[in-house]
Amino acid sequence: MAVPKKRQSRTRTATRRAQWDVIKAPTLTLCANVACGAPVRPHRVCSACGMYRGKQVLAVALPADDAAAAAAE
Repeated sequence: MAVPKKRQSRTRTATRRAQWDVIKAPTLTLCANVACGAPVRPHRVCSACGMYRGKQVLAVALPADDAAAAAAE
């Protein structure tokens, strides 16, 4: 088992620990579906249109306003 030869200073320890809880904004990309273009996390299905890597993998229901307008036509 590895054992450190020298003691780490308080500054070095505190600097290392300070980086642990840094909050970062999530990485977002645009949906590959040209008609959608919603912001999506990488490697996840688009919640707006249900597309993933150019394929429809999730059936997404229309919002209530769009459904009412489609039924009226």
